[in-house]
Amino acid sequence: MIKGSCLCGKISYKISSPIGEITHCHCTTCRKAHGSAFSSVAAVSIDNFELISGKKLLKHYSSSPDKARYFCSNCGSHIYAHREGQSHYIFRLGTLDDDPQTRPSNHIWVSLKAPWYDLKTDCSLPKHEKWAEGR
Repeated sequence: MIKGSCLCGKISYKISSPIGEITHCHCTTCRKAHGSAFSSVAAVSIDNFELISGKKLLKHYSSSPDKARYFCSNCGSHIYAHREGQSHYIFRLGTLDDDPQTRPSNHIWVSLKAPWYDLKTDCSLPKHEKWAEGR
């Protein structure tokens, strides 16, 4: 079982099966919705996803005619998206509290990636365990 929650902790959930392939999506709507270079996503069967708390706080925005993005109305954390007719959620991995025991396998929509993000060099930038000294 994998558990997770939103930023404020008012929405919590559990996933009772392994998640699908992890993908980093660089499409414009994912970048704008998450305020980031990309969104890390994976398919999660609707039958294996359960909200533990915060159901009344879960709101949605229809970002396209057949796709709704679900988020916490208190803190704004995106939890999942859903396309009409799909048997799975497009789950947002940034809210996981547990290790999903799988690792990213690809980047999609790189034709729309943020111009300031470089797929070849950004992973080799200096790394800091906490806030970088002197900043």
